[in-house]
Amino acid sequence: MENHKRETPLKPRRLLLFPIPSQGHINPMLQLANILHSTGAFSSITVIHPHLNSPNPTNHPHFTFLPIPDGLSENEASTRDVAAFLSVLNRNCAGPFRDCLAELLAEEESVACLITDAWWLFSQQAVADGFGLPRIVLRTGSVASFLGFAALPLLREKGYLPKQDSQLEEPVPELPPLKVKDLPTVPTHNSENFYNLVAAMVKETKSSAGLIWNSFEDLEQSPLTKFRQEFPIPNFSIGPFHKYFSASSTSLLAHDTSSIPWLDTQPPKSVLYVSFGSVVEMGGNEFQEIAWGLAYSLQPFLWVVRPGLEGGSSHHYLESLITYILSF
Repeated sequence: MENHKRETPLKPRRLLLFPIPSQGHINPMLQLANILHSTGAFSSITVIHPHLNSPNPTNHPHFTFLPIPDGLSENEASTRDVAAFLSVLNRNCAGPFRDCLAELLAEEESVACLITDAWWLFSQQAVADGFGLPRIVLRTGSVASFLGFAALPLLREKGYLPKQDSQLEEPVPELPPLKVKDLPTVPTHNSENFYNLVAAMVKETKSSAGLIWNSFEDLEQSPLTKFRQEFPIPNFSIGPFHKYFSASSTSLLAHDTSSIPWLDTQPPKSVLYVSFGSVVEMGGNEFQEIAWGLAYSLQPFLWVVRPGLEGGSSHHYLESLITYILSF
């Protein structure tokens, strides 16, 4: 017997994406865009982005890119204080983003939903609700780090934060198997501002229509279980995104291919790859400790040392995500 088909198929709709303009956030968002585009479920994909670190549209001809003013001064754009950067970025982009969204929704092509980075905090859910638009959050970091952020009020109450040198090796019973030294923090000169940003991020995520993880079940089964117990919102662990699409076309730094000849001489799956992203900083002692740890591993390694560094199967979850978006 033949399956019954819809007499009037659902009309494909546009998908809107809004990344934070930092390397570790642009890459996953554009990789996600490629993953979703490859399903053929959407009529088009539009990426709204601040002027800072604008993606190169020629690398992604199948997407539409819409820049919005970010109002960042040179000092604000280059600061290493992540909390200060996120605060001014959110403040400056709130109005331009709302205006851009209004213009897009006035067009004939209907919109399925909006996917934003978790660190867009200017009442994003209220903006989306005001336009009657479902909003899904992309969390580019690990599930475990999100749980750590969500627990910050309790951790402060328990005296784990701010971190004290004498406590760094102490276990954190509320977040096993983490120790105090493992608790998530970001470089900032204003801890209260950081705590307020984290509280806003958790609140905005809780109120969203769903959450996408750049992670997978086999890697973070325990944190995912804990998250689903504490946050009853639809969530989709469809990572790691780089398994499906490379991030090379979205890099903000010039490509360094000098290691390729050396890599070609190494046996398959024998090289340790080490990279700490575009934000992390470390002191000289930490840098040396990692270097000696890699050396004592007696394994060949490739360590990405950028300027400023020193100082399971996901297919099922991808199908679930597509089904969820198309249900709006």
